[in-house]
Amino acid sequence: MPELPALLLSIYFRFLLVTVVTMPPSSLSQTPVLSSVRMAAILDDSSVCGRGERLALALARENINSVMEGPARARVEVDIFELQKDSQYETTDTMCQILPKGVVSVIGPASSPASGSIVSHICGEKEIPHVKIGPEETPRLPYLRFASVTLYPSNEDLSLAIGAILRSFSYPSASLVCAKAECLLRLEELIRRFLISRETLSIRMLDDNLDPTPLLKEIRDDKIATIIIDANASISYLILKKASELGMTSAFYKYILTTMDFPLLWLDDIVDEQSNIVGFSMFNTTHPFYLEFIRSLNLSWREGCDINPYPGPALSSALLFDAVHVVVEYDGLTGRVEFNSKGQRTNYTLHILEKHRGGHKEIGIWYSNNTLLMNSTSLDINVSETLANKSLIITTILENPYVMRKMNYQEFEGNEQYEGFCVDMLRELSDILKFTYRIKLVDDGLYGAPEPNGSWTGMVGELINRKADLAVAAFTITSEREKVIDFSKPFMTLGISILYRVHIEARLSPYEWYNPHPCLRERRDLLENQYTLGNSLWFPVGGFMQQGSEIMPRALSTRCVSGVWWAFTLIIISSYTANLAAFLTVQRMEVPIESPDDLADQTNIQYGTIHGGSTMTFFMNSRYQTYQRMWNYMYSKQPSVFVKSTEEGIARVLNSKYAFLLESTMNEYHRSLNCNLTQIGGLLDTKGYGIGMPLGSPFRDEISLAVLQLQENNRLEILKRRWWEGGQCPKEEDHRAKGMNLSYTSTQ
Repeated sequence: MPELPALLLSIYFRFLLVTVVTMPPSSLSQTPVLSSVRMAAILDDSSVCGRGERLALALARENINSVMEGPARARVEVDIFELQKDSQYETTDTMCQILPKGVVSVIGPASSPASGSIVSHICGEKEIPHVKIGPEETPRLPYLRFASVTLYPSNEDLSLAIGAILRSFSYPSASLVCAKAECLLRLEELIRRFLISRETLSIRMLDDNLDPTPLLKEIRDDKIATIIIDANASISYLILKKASELGMTSAFYKYILTTMDFPLLWLDDIVDEQSNIVGFSMFNTTHPFYLEFIRSLNLSWREGCDINPYPGPALSSALLFDAVHVVVEYDGLTGRVEFNSKGQRTNYTLHILEKHRGGHKEIGIWYSNNTLLMNSTSLDINVSETLANKSLIITTILENPYVMRKMNYQEFEGNEQYEGFCVDMLRELSDILKFTYRIKLVDDGLYGAPEPNGSWTGMVGELINRKADLAVAAFTITSEREKVIDFSKPFMTLGISILYRVHIEARLSPYEWYNPHPCLRERRDLLENQYTLGNSLWFPVGGFMQQGSEIMPRALSTRCVSGVWWAFTLIIISSYTANLAAFLTVQRMEVPIESPDDLADQTNIQYGTIHGGSTMTFFMNSRYQTYQRMWNYMYSKQPSVFVKSTEEGIARVLNSKYAFLLESTMNEYHRSLNCNLTQIGGLLDTKGYGIGMPLGSPFRDEISLAVLQLQENNRLEILKRRWWEGGQCPKEEDHRAKGMNLSYTSTQ
């Protein structure tokens, strides 16, 4: 017979049991009573205490027979056949033992896909319904005659469920770890969807030695945070155990397991508060018989098995229970039991579970119509469950006033060695989110820039390599960095500015030539005539310029002539000053540069920035012509105009003709400490400082909300005033243009 639709199977089953059992007594005298209904169950687990399948079959038989009452009741009998190995000969021989018994259906096997395919084919030829409780065979052969229905989720449904979880948690890329090559066919729909979306899915096969170490190291080196494991429960545990040894079960890694025995996995020696391990369960815990089923299995397990404690029911045992009951009811221990025209399970649910110490919790439900409903509590930010009592590694860099060592830091240990704006902010965040932390200085002393080989230096590199959980420093948010790491909301807004030293010039002041010790004269007893030819000419010139000539006339006649000359020069100079007044209404400070354009148009004053910082990246990627010229100059200048730290840049500003390009907040801080420094022009751009974390970090939203809370409470502004207003220099006034207060006094 061809592939049976589910409706025909349903009618066939009910005809055998339901209709016969519920016949009225008047019809029983005319109709032979069916005393028993015989089924065959093929088990591929020979151990008594393996998956509890024998116990489940016994419970199902007793349960279904107990509800059939009356003189015409029919008893259900289940014959158990063991399959020693997954081979064609063993399977065919087992079916030859089953067929003469006149069974109405064949159930199983659970974990032997090849044998299951042979059983389906033989049952199809003999027109005997086959209830499959294991994964679908791959590939499914359409030209063979099948009479089977599958209680296990179809391969397509499994792919859709995994894809829904990936979309729900916004995982852009993933790695698929396959225990067998058949997983490429089992998850064909998932792979196809990745190809359509052009997102990254790397596929790695487990070797014959079942050693996952090499492929896990490859995944770690590729910076892939989402890992899908397609394997049975035992191999999945082996992979997770090795991942834990490699440090790959932290909060940055997410695991999705395809095994339906996920609830049986005991992972207390692997998981911690930060682990993210998700799997599926088909158990309907609201079924009226569920608790009795668990209690009976647990009791039988303790009486007949030496293994303690009872790990819980395997999915195959529940599916066997439902397979026996499928002929008389449609709501089983694995949910609603319905089939489509292909004999595949439909109108059912998969429960999404997340492992934690001591068990698991349900975080969502996937429906077979490809609808995913996540629990709001699992998606909402729950600070007490996410960051509370967690210990984080904080990478940072020494930069005044953000992170500094205390003057006597040798007397302290750990976090107490440091102080600064970022240290105080980190302490505030810790108080809000209830986490602990350890401050660690970045190894290479850099913020982070890409290398030609694709790797990153500095704090960015440490976040990518999972050496740190957070980067708290004067860490600029850039688009290039956002591609490889995540940032919180900015905690400070700033821009690029120019730092230069104050221009020194002689002032028009009498103190420039004033003698501070006028009483100290040499040889006061020596007298000589001071009106030589030179002094006689110098005296009237000094009067004309309204300046003293250091020659003092003593004779009355000479003083009168001098007074007339001075009056004449006063009138001449006053007239000249009045005519020139209109042209002297604005004075400008003599500064060699006043804007980035001035810097780009000259070569006398060198300029540069910190090597490997965001400011260097800004000029390197800028498309503005002036900034491109500045970058070409800085890149080609020898010796290099780039510096390793802010302190080195400030030293070059003070000791040479050098303009330092740096963030405005640092500019403001250092100008408050050194009055010989000044800012030239305005800001070249606008950007912000943020807290960095690895890509896909679960802490991003929590940290961002805490930063916003500090801003709303004005705590960040208070911290900034504390560290920025401790300098001795007053705030600068705008020196670009000052009006002169001119007044004209009329004398008559």
